[in-house]
Amino acid sequence: MVFGSGGAGDSLVRATLAVHEPPLGDGTTPGGLMTTFSFDFNPAQLSLGRRTSWQATPKALVKDGPLPEFLGPEPREMTVEIFLDSSHEPGGDTVLRKVEDLLACCSVTPNSYAAKQPSPPWVVFQWGSFSTARFVAYVASVDATYSLFGTSGVPIRATCQVQLKEIPSETGRQNPTSGALTARRVHRAVAGDTLQSLAWREYGDATAWRAIAEANGIDDPSRLWPGTELMLPAAEEVR
Repeated sequence: MVFGSGGAGDSLVRATLAVHEPPLGDGTTPGGLMTTFSFDFNPAQLSLGRRTSWQATPKALVKDGPLPEFLGPEPREMTVEIFLDSSHEPGGDTVLRKVEDLLACCSVTPNSYAAKQPSPPWVVFQWGSFSTARFVAYVASVDATYSLFGTSGVPIRATCQVQLKEIPSETGRQNPTSGALTARRVHRAVAGDTLQSLAWREYGDATAWRAIAEANGIDDPSRLWPGTELMLPAAEEVR
């Protein structure tokens, strides 16, 4: 399935790629947020796909072939095109650094290496209310094509094809002590954070701030002090 938009780059809602530490142990919840890659231009096209797995065992006495056996669905895949351009600053290295950031998503994080569980980052692609394209994934490949260079030879324009493969997560489970769904992760509030901005960044929906407030027993959402630790509910809880 391919989605395209001629004016995607002019949208007010910017697509982002949230890069997280991989979880420790056997968990399926991303670790701490490492960085957020903000798109200079929203994708003009992205493709989503999913496959099912079947198996057919040949049998000598079956004339037209054996009946296939359904083994299960495979994780989703997405390919997104990222356009980078800094031709307005021909002496800068913004494009080069952003391409290196994307390539780093295929490298083991220092923290996971130190914990003796080496793994590249886990990522979440987000674009406003486009929830179909939001899932936890790993970066399977990054292909960068440089198409314009500054006078010093540094690239100032590039197109990157990034392939993401879903990491299936467990469905929300009941907490035996409280009856609530297990929280997705903990966020420590910083200056400028609001429940609305956190909801937008986490779920692509600013109105989901009520789920965060309820999960943390917050009566006055306008008073969010820096340093406050918030439990962010799993995405399934706010849908």
